[in-house]
Amino acid sequence: MSDHPYSPAFAKAGFGFVSGALSVDTAGIAVAGRAEALDAAIARLTERLATIGMDLKDVIKTTYFVTDVTMRDEANTHYEQLFAEPRPARSFVEVAALPYGATVEIEAIAYK
Repeated sequence: MSDHPYSPAFAKAGFGFVSGALSVDTAGIAVAGRAEALDAAIARLTERLATIGMDLKDVIKTTYFVTDVTMRDEANTHYEQLFAEPRPARSFVEVAALPYGATVEIEAIAYK
């Protein structure tokens, strides 16, 4: 049985749906630092995309969940570095807390 009752990523009819990827390291430990947390969440997202034969260039929509909305400017700069224009649509939402002490969680929809 898996650790979670859902698929980390699921592909259907050319679309990829990626469950929230947290700002944790490969051992599941929360990553400290704002830029480092953004990088870690993207690394976990990239790993999940790979399980369904996709990568960041296939992403068409993301939702960022953060525990501090003031990360928005850093996240915008990070987004510009990650994605070529036209960049994927994005929502940016502040939440009270995230699992495992993470500060960032990113979910995505991709299409290939």
